[in-house]
Amino acid sequence: MQRMPIYEYHCRSCGRDFETLVRASETPACIHCSGADLEKKLSVFAPQTGQAAGAAPSAGPCGACGHPAGPGACALD
Repeated sequence: MQRMPIYEYHCRSCGRDFETLVRASETPACIHCSGADLEKKLSVFAPQTGQAAGAAPSAGPCGACGHPAGPGACALD
C-alpha cells in the first residue's frame, strides 16, 4: 500500500490556505487559483492512540486541537 501524505500549503498568489494529497513526483498547485507560488506550512499531526476504531477523541483545552486558525477558533468549543 502506497501512502500519500496530506500537506498544508499557503498560496502566495491568492493568499489562501489549503490541504492536498501529494505524491513524491508531483508538484502541487493551489486548488483555488492554480498558482504554483506555494509555502508549505507546518502541520499538526494526530498521533495514533490506543482508541478503538470509530471512538471519538476527547477535546483538549482551547488551542490544543490543532485547528489551523489557532486558539479560540476550535469547533469543539
